[in-house]
Amino acid sequence: MDKKELLVRTAFKLFYIHGIHAVGVNLVLAESGIAKRTLYHHFPSKEHLIEAAVRHRDRSYHAWLVSRLDAVPAGKPALLELFNALNDWFHSRVPDLDHFNGCFFINASAEFGDRDNAIHQACAEHKAGISALIRKHVDELSLSDGIIVEITNLVVLLKEGSISLAHVQGNLDAALEAKAILESVLQDRIADK
Repeated sequence: MDKKELLVRTAFKLFYIHGIHAVGVNLVLAESGIAKRTLYHHFPSKEHLIEAAVRHRDRSYHAWLVSRLDAVPAGKPALLELFNALNDWFHSRVPDLDHFNGCFFINASAEFGDRDNAIHQACAEHKAGISALIRKHVDELSLSDGIIVEITNLVVLLKEGSISLAHVQGNLDAALEAKAILESVLQDRIADK
């Protein structure tokens, strides 16, 4: 692994565990064993390093989720698998995502609340990308356009809500509870078709 990648991965892990503002550049350097000069050669500021960490997590999270959804048939099975995947993450059974400590994108966007900030925008892009992935599987249900939007929004809200419940309230079974709600709604909607 090259030094730039090592800096990004180290920064991400520290930011995810401790929070972005709580982690100084010196801690990233100490943990990575890389010189300050090398850090500033790759990243002109801490904010550039933070944005790189957000984009790193976006790539790894997206790749993991796509691989989980691609392991089952598209459509309803993939939408339900989303919540099985989240359940595994909440229970820290996904080594590629580290120990569950909430949603890094929610955490980072809370620390950088200005919507014009590049870090906040990178978090918003991640959420939009995951919503598009969900929409792709909702489209497979062959429902009317209005219902497709409704179901997509429901799945996104259930996903975000279960992440919040797991992290803030410690309800590590929130994804399975959300899955049961979705399964009931899909059964009703598809039966109405």
